[in-house]
Amino acid sequence: MKRDEDKTDRPSVIIIGGGIAGLAAGCYAQMNGMDSHVLEKHVLPGGCCTAWSREGYIFDYCIEWLIGTAPGNEANQIWRELGALDGKEITNFETFNRVVGEDGREVRFYHDPGRLERHLLDISPGDARQIKSFCRDLRRFLNLEVFPFLKPPPLKTLPEKLAMLREVLPASLLFWRTSATQMTDFSGRFTDPFLGRAFPNVFFQDHERFPLLPYLYNIACAHHGNAGFPEGGSLGLARSIEDRYTGLGGEISYRARVRRILVEDDRAVGVELKDGSRHYADHVISACDGYTTIYRFLGGEYTSPAVDKLYSELLHKPGVTYPSMVSVFVGVDGELPPDTPHSTTYLLSEQDSAALPEVMQDSLVVQLRSRYWQGCAPPGKSLFHCTYFSDFGYWRELRTRNRREYWAQKRKVADFARGFLEQRHPGVAGRIEVVDVATPTTNHRYTGNHNGSILGWMGFTEADDLATELVNRQRMRLPGLAGFSMAGQWVGGGGLIKAASSGRFVVQFLCEELGIPFRAWESRDDEPWRPDKLGHLPQLDVRPMQLTEEA
Repeated sequence: MKRDEDKTDRPSVIIIGGGIAGLAAGCYAQMNGMDSHVLEKHVLPGGCCTAWSREGYIFDYCIEWLIGTAPGNEANQIWRELGALDGKEITNFETFNRVVGEDGREVRFYHDPGRLERHLLDISPGDARQIKSFCRDLRRFLNLEVFPFLKPPPLKTLPEKLAMLREVLPASLLFWRTSATQMTDFSGRFTDPFLGRAFPNVFFQDHERFPLLPYLYNIACAHHGNAGFPEGGSLGLARSIEDRYTGLGGEISYRARVRRILVEDDRAVGVELKDGSRHYADHVISACDGYTTIYRFLGGEYTSPAVDKLYSELLHKPGVTYPSMVSVFVGVDGELPPDTPHSTTYLLSEQDSAALPEVMQDSLVVQLRSRYWQGCAPPGKSLFHCTYFSDFGYWRELRTRNRREYWAQKRKVADFARGFLEQRHPGVAGRIEVVDVATPTTNHRYTGNHNGSILGWMGFTEADDLATELVNRQRMRLPGLAGFSMAGQWVGGGGLIKAASSGRFVVQFLCEELGIPFRAWESRDDEPWRPDKLGHLPQLDVRPMQLTEEA
C-alpha cells in the first residue's frame, strides 16, 4: 500500500520473496490478524521449490523427499496449517537411494534397518561391526521425534523447555555421538572400498561435512512414511500454500523486484521496487537471499560481528554453503520396467567424469521422476532427472563472456545424459522426446540465491551455528533496525520444512512484539488435488537442447 492509503487498525506486513518461507510467513501473518503483501520477483511461487514445463513434461526441480508427510509430528502439523498437503497422495519408497560403482556393484539403502543390515552384510561380511553399528543406531532413531519445528527456543516457556529436556535426555548420548562422528570418518573405516564410497551418497550426493545424525534421522523418517513425495511435486506444494495464503486474505504480486528497503529513523517502513513504486507497511520481512537483503537492500548499515563474519568471511569459504547444481531432464516415449529404481547415484569412471562438464564429485544422480508422481510425464511416457554438483563460477563465466560456448557446454551435458541413460537402459536413446538442461546460473537468475546455492548455509558448519544465533539471540532481526525481520534458508537453515518453520517463527516473534497471542490452525480443504492446480508453467529457456548424432 502507499503511505497512509487505506490504512486500517490491523498491523501491515510486507514480505520480500514468495518462496516457501515467505508464503509461510504470509499465512501465519494472516492467521494472526495482519494484512500482508508478498512481493515475488518471478512469475511463480516457491522460489527453488518450483517446476517448469515443455512438451507435456513437468520438470520438477526441488523435492526429492519431504520431511513431514506422515501425521503425528510437528513438521506435518506445519504442512497441514499451510495447506501444503491438502488432498494429495504421498509416494513412499522402500529404499532411500541406490549407489552403483564403476564396476557395476550396487548397494541399496533400505530404510528398514533389518533389511538394510542383511543386505549390507551380504555385500561385505568383513564389515559386520560397522554395518551393525549403523543399523543399531538407525533402530534407535526410529523411536525418536524430538526435532521441534513449531516454536523458536527463546519463546518456549519453562514447562515447555522442561518437557523438551525430558524427551531429549534419554537420547542425548546418541545425539552427541552421531553428531560428533563425521560420515567421512565413519565410511573410511569400511574395509570394502565400495561401501566406503557408497555411504556418503545416501543423500544422492555427498554432503561432505555432514555427521551421521542427519543420515540416521532422515532414513528413520522414511521408514515411518514421513519423508515421502507429495502429489504435484515442488510447484504443487508451493501452489497449495499460495492458495492457503490467498484464501486467508493475503495478497501476492509477481514480477515485483525490490530495489531497496525503506528506512526512517532506524525503522523499516516499506520497500521501493525497481519500477520506482513505493510500498509501505508497519513491518518488513525479507525471505530472500541473505547477502542481497543485508548489503544491497539495506546497504550494509545494520550488521553485527556475527552477520559480518557470515557474509564477509564464511560466505566465500569452500564447503560452507551448499553447492550449486546442474539438472538434466530427459523425457522418454514409453514406460520403464516396474522394477527400475526410483533413484540411483552412479560413481563415475575417470573417463565419464572427464566428459561431464565441471562435475565436482565424480558422481551422477539419476532419478526416474515419473515414478515419484505420474503427472510429471504424459500418459505412457517417462521422465528422468539427472543431477550433479557443479561450480557456479564456471557457468557464470561462460554465460557472461561466451554465450555460444555456454550453450555448447549445455549441449554437451545433454549429449552425455543421453549416452549415459542408453548404456543403463538400452533402447532409451531412440525414444527421447525432450531434453532440458538447467545450470547453476539458471537457479541464480530466477531465485537470486547466492551463487545459485540450492539450500543456503550447509548444516553442521560454523555458518550454520551463527545463523542459528540469529534466531535464538537476535530473534531473526538485525541490530539497530526496528520493524524488520528475516526468514528463510539463510536464517532458519536449508530444507523445506526449516524454511516453512522459519516463516512460523518470524510471525511468532512479531506477535510477541505486538503483544498478541499467536494463533494457527490446520487447513480444512479436503478437495482432491488436480494437476490443473499447477496453473500456467513457463519455459525458463526456450532454446531446445539439440542432441548430436555421436552421443
